[in-house]
Amino acid sequence: MDSMGVFVWLILGHSQIQALVDYKQRTFSHMSVITIISRSHADRNVYPSAGVLFVHVLEREYFKGEFPPYPKPGDTSNDPITFNTNLKGYPDRPGWLRYIQRTPHSDGVLYGSPTAEHVGKPTIIEITAYNRRTFETARHNLVINIMGTEEFPLPYQAEFYIKNMNVEEMLASEVLGDFLGAVKNVWQPERLNAINITSALDRGGRVPLPINNLKEGVYVMVGADVPFSSCLREVETPQNQLRCSQEMEPVITCDKKFRMQFHIDWCKISLVDITKVVPVHNSRPDPGTGVLPDIGEYNPPSESLKSRDYFADFLVTLAVPCAVALVLFVILGYSMCCRREGVEKRNMQTPDIQLVHHSSIQKSTKELRSMSKHREISWPLSTLPVFNPVSGEVVPPIHPDSYESTSMPLMQTQTNLQNQIQIPQQQPSGKWYS
Repeated sequence: MDSMGVFVWLILGHSQIQALVDYKQRTFSHMSVITIISRSHADRNVYPSAGVLFVHVLEREYFKGEFPPYPKPGDTSNDPITFNTNLKGYPDRPGWLRYIQRTPHSDGVLYGSPTAEHVGKPTIIEITAYNRRTFETARHNLVINIMGTEEFPLPYQAEFYIKNMNVEEMLASEVLGDFLGAVKNVWQPERLNAINITSALDRGGRVPLPINNLKEGVYVMVGADVPFSSCLREVETPQNQLRCSQEMEPVITCDKKFRMQFHIDWCKISLVDITKVVPVHNSRPDPGTGVLPDIGEYNPPSESLKSRDYFADFLVTLAVPCAVALVLFVILGYSMCCRREGVEKRNMQTPDIQLVHHSSIQKSTKELRSMSKHREISWPLSTLPVFNPVSGEVVPPIHPDSYESTSMPLMQTQTNLQNQIQIPQQQPSGKWYS
């Protein structure tokens, strides 16, 4: 197995050990079939169990021999290699199978938990390796034969959210074994298996910032055959539920058994007893035979179709709106131009006493306006001639006689006066200053 470069391991219970031994015997007995023939590998068979985590590692070292070496002999080949996995004949993988590869210089991992619906149905996964240096490819098929057992699924299932792990770190056998060991010490079951592992990004989580070695988080679901322990039940107490609602860390007595290596968010733990879950059966319609009923022969239309004349349709579409607009224009023009009464008709329909009254008011208004233009009023004192008591001179008025008296201001500034003579002022000493 090590010479072929592919490391396949399953997280199995005690009942799956015999299946793993049988798988190894089949592999060794068919060693000649798995031998690399060319750029395309022979089919490889694996035998996971329904309800148990399945992991298949795609190692880059296994495919390096299929690509040309570096030009210089003796150089260590570190080609960037990426993998593409898909169900044979389809563009994507089955819904239960996931794939992850962080960088082209790291190994790829296929992982997932098959269900009882896939038991007895071989699933062929096409694995294509791309060399990003030479742009060459190597391909082989992975045949997944899902086996069913009576012991699975286990009735009591708990899902933990680990904040300080990424999914590829948790898929490592040593890390997952340490976690299962810690859970077994807390739970004390007879059988304990990892059922599924899911990245927090697949549950709607955000990509962490590349600082402080932050992790994306991972959900790990395990199953056991005994009821949940009192430590796991502590998260359901009212005090811890209140602390979780206030975004505070709950108080769990067994958290110290995980804290050294795993930081668990106890507010996100999920405890499910599948024996008490009521199954929901969705009624599906009968798909039928897929054959249409016999309704006779199909008669296609004749190939010699007559051309249609659209001139009449064009006239109806254009002439009808124009005719309606013309009628409306004529009615509006008649109403505005031909229905005007005029001044003479209005005077003829008006009583004589009303016309006389209106005429007298109009004449009186004209007469008052004419009289207001020729009225004479006394000039204001500020506009009268100024008499100089020293020289005896009289300053002319500040306005010509032609100015309209009603538009003249009552007061004028002395700076605006033309031909103004300064009046001497008498000082207390009795001297005159000019």
